[in-house]
Parts: sequence; C-alpha cells; structure tokens
Amino acid sequence: MAEIDLNPTDRAILDLLRDGRCTPSYIADEHGYSRQNVTNRLSRLVEHGYVRKVHTGLYELVDDPQADL
Repeated sequence: MAEIDLNPTDRAILDLLRDGRCTPSYIADEHGYSRQNVTNRLSRLVEHGYVRKVHTGLYELVDDPQADL
C-alpha cells in the first residue's frame, strides 16, 4: 500500500505510540481531539501497517513512517 500523507493528528498519535501502547481515548484526551477522529486516524494507520491493534481499543506502533525523516 502506498504511503499516506500524515496530518497533525497522525503525527500526534505516532508521537504517543513511540512511548508505548495507547487507547484512542487517552490520545484524544492528551491532544484535545475527539475520540472518533483519533479512532478514524488509527484505522487508517492500521491499514497502512504503521500501527497494530493488539486488543479491543489498544494500539501499538509497528513501523514508524517518520523514522526516516
């Protein structure tokens, strides 16, 4: 799958996931985003293989698309 253009929400999600597993609610609370927005972006990051859903509502970083920057 082609790389995606990362928006500010994606970058915020990836920043938190670099420190460990997170839930959409935690990410939303930390950055003031809606939980639904975070969930939508996480789904997109999962589709592209950057993030993995390890359990209901729990995500971890698999392949950091910003690592090469």
